[in-house]
Amino acid sequence: MSTTIGPGEHAADARLAELFAAGERESVKPLWPIFQDVNPRFPKPRAVPHLWPMRAMRPLLHEAAELVGLERAERRVWVLANPALRPPYTTDTLYGGLQIIKPGEVARCHRHTAAALRFIVEGHDAYTAVAGEKIVMRTGDLVVTPSWDLHDHGNDSDAPMIWLDGLDLPVFEALPAMFTEFYHQPRHEAQVPAERSDLHYPWAEMQARLDAAGGTYVVARYHRRGGGEIGHIMGAAAERIAAGAASPAVCETVSAVYHVVAGTGVSRVGDVELRWEPGDTFAVPSWHALRHRADASTTAYLFRYDDRPMIEALGLYRSAAD
Repeated sequence: MSTTIGPGEHAADARLAELFAAGERESVKPLWPIFQDVNPRFPKPRAVPHLWPMRAMRPLLHEAAELVGLERAERRVWVLANPALRPPYTTDTLYGGLQIIKPGEVARCHRHTAAALRFIVEGHDAYTAVAGEKIVMRTGDLVVTPSWDLHDHGNDSDAPMIWLDGLDLPVFEALPAMFTEFYHQPRHEAQVPAERSDLHYPWAEMQARLDAAGGTYVVARYHRRGGGEIGHIMGAAAERIAAGAASPAVCETVSAVYHVVAGTGVSRVGDVELRWEPGDTFAVPSWHALRHRADASTTAYLFRYDDRPMIEALGLYRSAAD
């Protein structure tokens, strides 16, 4: 069969090129060449699975604490930048960063549109003050900072504290509604709450829930005291995997950032295997089949935050089984 291109086809190609050029002059582009890209059969996240080991991150954090004072940095944070993207993307919708604060320091007060959460990795008795509540933090605690609430951080202890910051910042790359406002003082007035707070979730309580549930694999979501997710865009959960056990495989339209609280094991994320130990953090993009397995010698506990509240509120939740 001849593959010779006739004069008519050359002429048609030339006319099409002229058409595209005319469209460029009017600031329009044809849909048909990219139709498959913008209408894929399955979700196509840009983020890739990736793990940040604490054994590598800890020296970076402590060195930054020595070299960079808080007078030079609004927050002393290493952004967990997804290798396929740029900051602020840890996944397509979630930001993650590891922050360190030294004894005697205060990270000054501000507020912003993005909601935030903090999971305490190392240290004790530093605090986050949120909307007038002074939350004293210990390893494993979760502290929530809702959108537009004033907040500052301080360390009244005798040792540095490291925590994992989670924010919904990437969402505001697509929605230009982000504002930040700086308070006129380094701290705002805050008191230790007399009652249990919707902003503070101690790890001891969450681990007790996981252990009381029994079974080889347990998931418990963090909920406000009156019920419901801890945020409109971001939510959080904790998981327990018995020694030698595995979680069911799941593939869903939710992206997540995981942090290893205790234990060792491996997570298969799509075609990538991520081996983890305590202190490690890893990214799970949307629509990547996910399965965890704990090593035979140890029970594993994992913390995660995700975009599930937003995905469900928009009616976009799907799993591979749907």
